[in-house]
Amino acid sequence: MRALFAFWAAPLILFWGWFFLSLNDINFGYVMLSRQLHDLVFQLYGQMLGIDPAIIPGMVAKACVSDSFLLAGLVAFRRRRQIAEWIRQRREGPVSPERLGRATEAGPTLPAE
Repeated sequence: MRALFAFWAAPLILFWGWFFLSLNDINFGYVMLSRQLHDLVFQLYGQMLGIDPAIIPGMVAKACVSDSFLLAGLVAFRRRRQIAEWIRQRREGPVSPERLGRATEAGPTLPAE
């Protein structure tokens, strides 16, 4: 599972790191992080796909969100027994007396009382 998370997170971190650094022209002297290359890359992708280059980052963001939900569903499916046990413990577990006392007490009192 850790490898799956690493293979999911590494490309996202690399792409979005490059995207925001080049979008704001924070290039540290590297041409790869320049705004000119940023515009050129998205113009090239826009021409290849036949769409406006301005909507490509939104499309990538939607793909990242859907991939994240897919990954979360896969993890939840693999750990469904542990999740079900945790939910069962939360619903049926005994409530400690101190926790019950905190939930049912009258609340904070004023210093003058």
